[in-house]
Amino acid sequence: MPRLAQVWSDKAVDEVDGNISVASLSVRLQSGTLDPLELAKASLKKIAGYRDQSIFTALLEERALTEAKASAERIRSGRSLGLLDGIPVAWKDLFDTKGSVTTAGSAVLGDHAPAETDATVVKALAGAGMVSIGRTNLSEFAFSGLGINPHYGTAHNAASRDVPRIPGGSSAGSGVAVAAGLVPVAIGTDTGGSIRIPAAFNGIVGYKATRGRYSMQGVFPLAKSLDSLGPLCRTVQDAVWIDAAMRGRSAPDIGRADLASLKLVIPETVVFDDAEPGVVAAFEAAISRLEKAGARITRRAFPIFAEIFEVMARHGALVTAEAYVLHKERLQGPEAERMDQRVVARARLGEKIGMVDYVAILDTRERLIASLAKNLQPGELLAHPTLPHVAPPIAPLLADDELFFRINGRTLRNTSIGNFLDGCGVSIPCGTGDAGMPVGFLLSGQRNEDDYLLSAAVSAEAVIRGEA
Repeated sequence: MPRLAQVWSDKAVDEVDGNISVASLSVRLQSGTLDPLELAKASLKKIAGYRDQSIFTALLEERALTEAKASAERIRSGRSLGLLDGIPVAWKDLFDTKGSVTTAGSAVLGDHAPAETDATVVKALAGAGMVSIGRTNLSEFAFSGLGINPHYGTAHNAASRDVPRIPGGSSAGSGVAVAAGLVPVAIGTDTGGSIRIPAAFNGIVGYKATRGRYSMQGVFPLAKSLDSLGPLCRTVQDAVWIDAAMRGRSAPDIGRADLASLKLVIPETVVFDDAEPGVVAAFEAAISRLEKAGARITRRAFPIFAEIFEVMARHGALVTAEAYVLHKERLQGPEAERMDQRVVARARLGEKIGMVDYVAILDTRERLIASLAKNLQPGELLAHPTLPHVAPPIAPLLADDELFFRINGRTLRNTSIGNFLDGCGVSIPCGTGDAGMPVGFLLSGQRNEDDYLLSAAVSAEAVIRGEA
């Protein structure tokens, strides 16, 4: 990505702590102690000067400065649009932003026409006064949980202090942009874990909403039966604010659940298989803290989790079937030569999934969703490690296809359960594992339990993090 031609004052950059939350920034912006235009300039300069230039595929400099100037004028004249007015936001390069090309992380779309209008959720956040800073990198066509991209470069995990490690995907740049303090929030998509994975790997919060909570208009799809959206940010409170704006609300309407009444169920099936000891230790320490705070914890087998992977082995993966249909012409034509060959290989597996298999997958899915509802009592949420391992180094994955596909499958395993069961989930940092890398704690709810999930997560976050 080319660096910005214009250089902003160091003072503007130094005045803004990149690790500050949306809520904390909002206080400064609304009080007039921080100017939205200076904040936008600071974000743009930080991005341009950051050591890793693979995080963004494009910056929206002209748009950002125009929106920030308008925000500053509103706030000065007492006409603020609300809590998010002037807050910078980045967009995974699947969301249409008027006047720029939606590449989906692929070289084959790079020469397509710019979008004529914003995606619906882009319009919604602009309507709340947020400032669109840029478009973030991702796994090509969002089809990997690792975040490796041969076309635009692979963003390096912001938490790594030894060797370059994967960012997690597919919302790779979104996760790193927030974790590196370049923007306070980025919006991603999640088909098998693509928000929660980079959030967990980079040590930030990632909220995947129930599919359909937000409009997908103007968002490049992967698998429409699974695709969902959500924010990557620093706190659950931030996610609550962003969620409200993405739904067109003028203010958030989600309260805090009573921590003493929180009921968490830890699945004993699949999610701990091959988990690193450091991951398990960090998760169990968070559970111990929650118990001491009054939360009720139970452990239970969920055979339906194993059945999800059995149906995939028998009939194929739902995401692969739908991705193949979406990209069929591309995969059978010359464009395939310009794509990431690992993406091509995985997508072509969908050719083997016939209509009988596809219908069987959908039928099984609905049966398992109903079964989950019967196995959970009212008010119970699922809790388990977001991922069974911390972010691995990039270099070995680039050198070994077998290792790449094996680690990709393991990385997607725990989070993809929630997508298949059409639920919602939020990943919260809960400690560190091997090499001092972040570990994520995943709270998950059933379909359309988003409001309760977020209210519980807001109450539990400090305890999960070990801050209370």
